[in-house]
Amino acid sequence: MQHLGRHRAGWLLGLPALVLLWGATVHWGEPRFENSLAAAADRVVETTGAIGSEPWLRVEARGRDLIAKGEAPAADMRDSALERLTEISGVRRVVSGIGIVQEASPFAWTATRAEQDRIALTGSRPVEIGRASLAGSLKADLPDTLILTDEAKAARGAPPDFLAAASYAVARLRQLARGAVATVKDTTLSFEGEAVGVAEYDALRTAFANPPQGYSIGHVDILPPVVSDFRFAVERASAGGLVLTGYVSSEAERVRMRDLAADTANGTFVDDRLQTARGLPAGLDGPALIRLAFAVTALLQEGAVRFETDALSVSGNALDAQAVGEIEALIRDQRPTGVTAGRVSLHVLPLTSYRLTIRREAESVTITGHLPDVAARERLLAALRPRFFRERIVDKTRLAQGAPDGLVRALEVAMPSLATLASGELAVNNRNLGLTGESLYTESARRIAATLPQIMPSGWTAQANVQARNPTEHRAAETCRSQFASDAATPRLRFEPGSSALRPEFYPVLDDLAALAKACPDLRITVTGHVDPAPPPNAPKPAAAEAKPPEPAPMTNAALPPAGKAKEQPKSAKNPGKDQAKTAGKSTKPANAAKSEDQPKDEEPPPDLPRLRALVIVEYLLQAGMAPDQITAVAPEPTAARRFDVSFALR
Repeated sequence: MQHLGRHRAGWLLGLPALVLLWGATVHWGEPRFENSLAAAADRVVETTGAIGSEPWLRVEARGRDLIAKGEAPAADMRDSALERLTEISGVRRVVSGIGIVQEASPFAWTATRAEQDRIALTGSRPVEIGRASLAGSLKADLPDTLILTDEAKAARGAPPDFLAAASYAVARLRQLARGAVATVKDTTLSFEGEAVGVAEYDALRTAFANPPQGYSIGHVDILPPVVSDFRFAVERASAGGLVLTGYVSSEAERVRMRDLAADTANGTFVDDRLQTARGLPAGLDGPALIRLAFAVTALLQEGAVRFETDALSVSGNALDAQAVGEIEALIRDQRPTGVTAGRVSLHVLPLTSYRLTIRREAESVTITGHLPDVAARERLLAALRPRFFRERIVDKTRLAQGAPDGLVRALEVAMPSLATLASGELAVNNRNLGLTGESLYTESARRIAATLPQIMPSGWTAQANVQARNPTEHRAAETCRSQFASDAATPRLRFEPGSSALRPEFYPVLDDLAALAKACPDLRITVTGHVDPAPPPNAPKPAAAEAKPPEPAPMTNAALPPAGKAKEQPKSAKNPGKDQAKTAGKSTKPANAAKSEDQPKDEEPPPDLPRLRALVIVEYLLQAGMAPDQITAVAPEPTAARRFDVSFALR
C-alpha cells in the first residue's frame, strides 16, 4: 500500500509539468498552425479572382476553423470554393458566410462615422469594384488615422460614377461628429448628423450646393455645432444699411432675421455675416430677442445692438430725441426672460439733412423719414390714399423740426408721377427730390423725366430716373394695319347714357390699342365718340343728361392718373355754346300733347358729348404711352349714319 501511495504522489507531482508543457505547445504551436491554414486558404482565395480583378472570397483562420466570407458570382462558384477549403489539411470545419451576388434595387450604400477615428461601410457595393479597391480610393483624401471597416455586400445595379459619389459622401463625414450617416441611394445623396464646428458647418452648406455630376442632394438633417459664447449683433451703417454678425441658431432663424433686416433697412443693403451655431441658454425666447433687437435698431441713425453674455446692449446715434426714451422703454418692457439689460450709450445729433422716402411696391406703399408735425402727416396721407387705394399704406414717419418750406406741397406735386410707376421710390433730401423706378410704358417714363423738374415748387429741384420695364416691340407696317383692323372690328365700346366716364370693360381694349401703337410708331389713329340711342317713349330722362356737361380740363402730364386704372369723370358735361344751351333748354319744354301722341320727339344728349367722350379716350391712351401724334379725336360726320358706340380708324 505504501508503494501504491508513493506512485500516486509521483503522478500528482508531474501533473503541473504536463500542464505547462501543453500550454507551451498551444501558445507557440497554434499560431503557427493558424498561419499554415491561412496560407493554404489564401491560395484558394487567389483562385476566385479573374485576371486583373480582386478575389471575391475572404477567409479568416480561427484555430483549426476557417471563416469564409464574400459574394460569389454564382452558386457553383461558391460551392467549389467551399469544397477546396474543406480539403485543406488540418481544417476542422469551414464556416460559410458566402452570399451570391444579387441585383439591388434601390441600390443603397451607407457610410457611418461609428467612432471618431472609424467609418463603417454597409449596404451594397458595386460588384465591379473590389473591397480593397474601394477602400484605397476612399482613403486617398482621409487622414491616416481614420480606419475604414467595410461590411458592404457586392451587388449589381450600382448607379454610374458610384466611386465619385462615395468619395463625396465620406469626405462630408470628416466634418460631422460621431454617429453621422451618409447614404448613397441610387443617384440621391442624404446626410444626417451634427457638425463638429462652425467652419465645418459652413463648408457643408457650400458642399451641398455642389453635388457630384449626375447626383442630387436629398434629405439633409445637419445640426449646427454648439458654441459656448453665443452672441449676435445688428449694426446700422451711416448709409442706413444693416450688417448682421455673430451666430444664428438655425437656417430657419436666419431667414426670419433677414426678413426683419430687410424691413428695418428701408430699401438699403443688408450684409449677412452670420454663422450658424447653437448655444442660446435653455428657456430663452430666441425669436422674441431677435424681434427686440431689430425694433431697437429701427430707432438708430447709426450704431449697434449687441447680445452677448446674456445681456442686450445698444450704442450709437439715436434717430431723434424721442427715440432715446423709446429705446429705453423697449429694453425695459420687452426684454425676454433670461436676458439682462446691458449698457445703453446713445447720442442725439441734430438732423444734418431732412429726409423722407415714399417707396411703392407691389402691394404696399411705405413712408419713412421725418415730417414737421401731425398736420403735415395727415395732409400727406390724405394725398396718398386716393391714388393708392388698392395698396396698403405703411406710415413709419417721425416728427422733427427743421423741415424745408414746401415739403408737403412738393410731395403732393410729385405724387401723380409715382402713382404711374409699376414700382418706385420718391426720396426727399432737404430741398432735393428724386424719383426712381420702373414704368410700364416707355413714353410715360420719358414724360415723367421731362416734366417733374418743371412742376416743383419754387426753391426745389427734382430729378427723375425712370426706366421702362419692357423694351418696345416693333412690327412691320402691314402687320400693324392688319392687327388694327382686327382689333378695331371686334370690341364695342359704349358709354353710359349721358356720361363720359370710362367703363371697366374699356381698359383691356384701350391698353391693347396702346400696346399696338407703341409697337407700330407709324400708326395714325382717329377716335370718334358716339351719341346716345333715343330713349323709349315716356322713359324717364337720365339725371346726367339734364346737367350741363363741362369741358374737359386742360391735360397736364403731372395730373395724369396711372395707366390701367379707372379715372373718375363727371357724369355730366357742360355745353360750351350759348346757342347749344338754348337748344338744350328748348328740348326740355313740353311738346304739344296731340303731336306727342302722334309723333313722339326723340330726346338727344348735348351735341358735344361725342367729342367729350373721344377726348377722354385720347387722354387715357396718352397716359398708356401713345405718342401725341398717333391719336386724334374727331367729330362724327354730319352725313354719316348715327353710331351708338366708339369707333377707331386709321388716317
